[in-house]
Amino acid sequence: MRARPLLRPIRPIRLIGSRAARLSISKQVLLLQLAVAVLLTAAGTVAAIQQARSTDFNHARAETLALAETIAAAPGTAAAVRSSDPTTQLQPIASSIQASTSVSFVVIMSPVGIRYTHPNPDEIGKHYIGDTAQALAGHPFSEVYTGTLGPSVRSVAPIYAANGQADHKIVGLVSVGITLEQVSTLAGRALPLILAIALGAVALVGLGSWALSRRLSKQTLGLGPQEITRLYEHHDAVLHAMHEGLLVLDRRRRVLLVNDEALRLLDLSASGEQIEGRNVADLGLDPALTALLASGRDAHDETHLAGPRVLAVNQSKAVRDGRDLGTVATLRDHTELRALAGELDSARAFADALSASAHEAANRLHTVVTLIELDRPADAVRFATTELAASQGLIDRLLGAVGDEAVAALLLGKISQAAERGVEISITEDTAAPELAVPNRDLITILGNLIDNAVDAAAAGEAPHRVAVGLCSGPDSGRDGDGPAASVPAGGLRIQIADSGHGIEPEHAEEIFTRGWTTKNEAGHGIGLALVRRSVDRNGGEIVVANDPVLGGAVITVHLPNRPDTHLSDDAPAAKERAEV
Repeated sequence: MRARPLLRPIRPIRLIGSRAARLSISKQVLLLQLAVAVLLTAAGTVAAIQQARSTDFNHARAETLALAETIAAAPGTAAAVRSSDPTTQLQPIASSIQASTSVSFVVIMSPVGIRYTHPNPDEIGKHYIGDTAQALAGHPFSEVYTGTLGPSVRSVAPIYAANGQADHKIVGLVSVGITLEQVSTLAGRALPLILAIALGAVALVGLGSWALSRRLSKQTLGLGPQEITRLYEHHDAVLHAMHEGLLVLDRRRRVLLVNDEALRLLDLSASGEQIEGRNVADLGLDPALTALLASGRDAHDETHLAGPRVLAVNQSKAVRDGRDLGTVATLRDHTELRALAGELDSARAFADALSASAHEAANRLHTVVTLIELDRPADAVRFATTELAASQGLIDRLLGAVGDEAVAALLLGKISQAAERGVEISITEDTAAPELAVPNRDLITILGNLIDNAVDAAAAGEAPHRVAVGLCSGPDSGRDGDGPAASVPAGGLRIQIADSGHGIEPEHAEEIFTRGWTTKNEAGHGIGLALVRRSVDRNGGEIVVANDPVLGGAVITVHLPNRPDTHLSDDAPAAKERAEV
């Protein structure tokens, strides 16, 4: 079967609003970029045209001024001006210069402004139209003036008398000009190139904007800004309202998203540090949980520890369009459920023990009836009282030594279960814990898991299969002399469980309490001793692991100190009285 992607395409939520608001972000960005590009290109084109005109205008001014000064200083110009017929000598020269250059006119005139030359012969002999005062003062100049040929850029330079005269008398003037129409024509030659560059820039920007728009459209799923805002607000509200922890990691196992419940379950909210962007290995989580999150493998309701909590962890890969986006992990708090399950196991074990006892009682009753039918009443009475004394003695001893009927029921149930597997559980002679200064649930978790592991170890060892259980509370709960619990301080509650199994290697003494450590090949193991460690640590206790010299297997000693804030159950003495009755 083909795996269904974890992340499905998001269906856009169409909102009612203006046409611009309904456009996707990618289209809005495309239109905005095109508008900006067109405006900038238009402004640049206008500026380029103005620059070209200004350049041509300055070029025309410089060209006319240079040409006017050159003609005025040319040999023979002053003599021709002072001759009897200046026009005959100067008109051909002016026409030739005008034809060989880009100027519109070359006018040579007398100091009072009478024209000797002009492109229009009808204007020869008439008065020059324009300013000549600066030239008559000996200063060549340029100006824009409207004459007979229209507005023009013109320069006027003085013609001095032949060299040798001391006074450098001005004998004439030269005016050279280019009409503004011709200047505009020169600037217009650059217009096609400017427009081509502008259109190319617009096309290039448009192409880049289109490519960016397509990429942005893929990244935003074609959604508009209002739709993205709406989705974000809804998703954020849903994430923070979830009663399950949610942890989203990218392909490099960095945190992309974590909701409030996940922060609480993982004890990360109190640190106040930024969680997003950090690698999961840097969060300080339990090693087994860190290994699961870092591996990226799929997991279904795996049990992991996070501080004092027991979490059910589910993890799946996030895939979209065949691309691996990372992993999504959900966390559920199973701490209370585990505790209730432990209590249920205790009650069930007690019920199984009662069922087994009822079965054995029926067998004994048949034996008593048969002895009476055989007319042996004395033997029947002796048999019945002996069996009753043995069973009642164990119950009375447990209820008298252990001040909690739930713990006593747990021990009776474990004894019955172990007997069915061929393992004998004995209660040590020094067992005396009328007051249990430890929370009931924690004590059941510690005892139940330690006894289960001891029974498994004893059953796997050589016969006889035996387990010894001891509980001692009060100031004498410490163990004197040499032994596995010699380093445990006195006071509080001491739990000691030994088995006849193969023992525990010293190098594994701490490793066995790590989540996932087990000697069994079946799935679902490796959590019990880890829960024991967490319960002991939560109550400020200590654990000592050694090998028992008597039974030959392992012996685990747990010392739990007195806790002044622990309130004992008032039902323990009453329960004992009810059991005795």
